[in-house]
Amino acid sequence: MDKALQRGRPGRAMWGVLAAALLLPVGAQAQAEAEVPQGRFRQPATRIGEIIEYELSYRHEPGLNVIFPDSTASYAPFEYVGKTYQPTRTRQGRSLDQTTYRLRTFSLDSVQRLQLPVTILRGRDTLTLPSTSAAIRLRRLVAPAAAGAAPTLRQNTALLPVAPAFNYPYWLAGAGLVLLVLGGVALTFGRRWRQRYQLYKVRKNHVYFLAQYARHVERFTLSRSLTNMERAITLWKNYLTTLENNTISSLTTREIVAHYHNDADVRLALRLADRVIYGNVFSEDETETDLAFDLLRSFAERRYELVRTQLET
Repeated sequence: MDKALQRGRPGRAMWGVLAAALLLPVGAQAQAEAEVPQGRFRQPATRIGEIIEYELSYRHEPGLNVIFPDSTASYAPFEYVGKTYQPTRTRQGRSLDQTTYRLRTFSLDSVQRLQLPVTILRGRDTLTLPSTSAAIRLRRLVAPAAAGAAPTLRQNTALLPVAPAFNYPYWLAGAGLVLLVLGGVALTFGRRWRQRYQLYKVRKNHVYFLAQYARHVERFTLSRSLTNMERAITLWKNYLTTLENNTISSLTTREIVAHYHNDADVRLALRLADRVIYGNVFSEDETETDLAFDLLRSFAERRYELVRTQLET
């Protein structure tokens, strides 16, 4: 009998351990529920439409998953405007979550209350803990009228400053009108303006060519250097290329003569220049080289007059 009782004692101890293990979650839940979320308004009173701050805080064990209300929650009789939150802070084995909500109300109740819930996630289950009730007093600007009496209106005719607004329709209409006028002017006078501009460029280039050409001819006369003569011929070719928008600067003497339909002045001037440059044949006097330079300058002036006449018509 005593041996049987001794064998039964370990069984009772085991049942005690199992019972304590089963009661641990219940104790943890009771401890979680012991802490009540705290809600309070940061100001004692508010006015219609004024932004107020409501602070919701909850102290809990560090291992709990706590969710505070978001913008989809019900804040009646208040309206949700926004919120700011602080990271979880843990001190001495307790964690603190805190969120500040920005709210406003349009209700006319003298005292308005708010109580927000805090949700605790535990696996697939959730636990909702309501916070303490917070109250705020409505500050009235107008005293309530007596029953059946019309409210007394207060007149205020003072002008308030209004920020100027940019008038997009008028500006767009004005811009469209300006573009229309510019388009009409361009259609009416555009061709004439382009013609004058082309004449100005042609005249300016011709004056520049004559000045540079005369400088090369003068240097050749003083030095009798073939380099100066080559520069004068090259300048003449480049000028006619720009003036008439052709490619004679890259053509040979025979091709240039053919391009200008076997013009006598061009044929004679280029033949004399080639004999001096490539044959290194100088005459005793300067008549032939002067003649070549004069013929080329005269031909360039004739081509300039032809182009100018075409632009003016």
